[in-house]
Amino acid sequence: MFSNRRILLIIALLLALCVTGYVLLVVIPRHVAEQTYEGARRIGQDFRELFQATPRITVNNQVIVERESDILEVAAVSQRFHHRYQWTNTRFGSTKKIEVSGTFESKAGFDINEEFAIDIQDGRAVITLPEPRILSVSLLGDMEFRDEAGLWNWVDNEDRNRAINAFMEDARRHARQSMNRDRIRQNLADRVAAIVGQHVREVEVRVGNETVVPSSGISDPG
Repeated sequence: MFSNRRILLIIALLLALCVTGYVLLVVIPRHVAEQTYEGARRIGQDFRELFQATPRITVNNQVIVERESDILEVAAVSQRFHHRYQWTNTRFGSTKKIEVSGTFESKAGFDINEEFAIDIQDGRAVITLPEPRILSVSLLGDMEFRDEAGLWNWVDNEDRNRAINAFMEDARRHARQSMNRDRIRQNLADRVAAIVGQHVREVEVRVGNETVVPSSGISDPG
């Protein structure tokens, strides 16, 4: 027969096992889940502050934050460039020329209506962003003309308007062709990873069809 002391010891051991099981199976998972959900909400707030847009955020396949934005496009990088264009017109062997030059600012980023989401599973976040593109090309106001009339083919205001239109379109084409997509993808990956990496152990960033590794390592939030 068991002594009273042994019975009390067995009861204490069973209680300890029950408490341990409750902590391991209920308390800790619940605490981790609450931290994860709260982290998702904070991620949404951080994105709103940085991009004025919130991605769709899912945690363990449950949508925690819906995608929301006050704008349609998010600019990631901008650059200035000086552009020069020559417009010509030849009539009856006489050629007139208009050279137009000016400084532009181009902005590149992504369309918020396309894929913009974060999926968090077991401390690992997968961030999905659309392929970057040129969002705007703006003249900064220092446009200059240099006219050269032909012998009987003179330059008029209508010619200047045509030259300006062609100049603007050529500047847009130049901005698209000179856009450094790799640099923009890296810039996006670094910025979003810095936000999400504060709340998860591991981050994967997908921009378009490519996976981009952030420049700096992602610290373990503990």
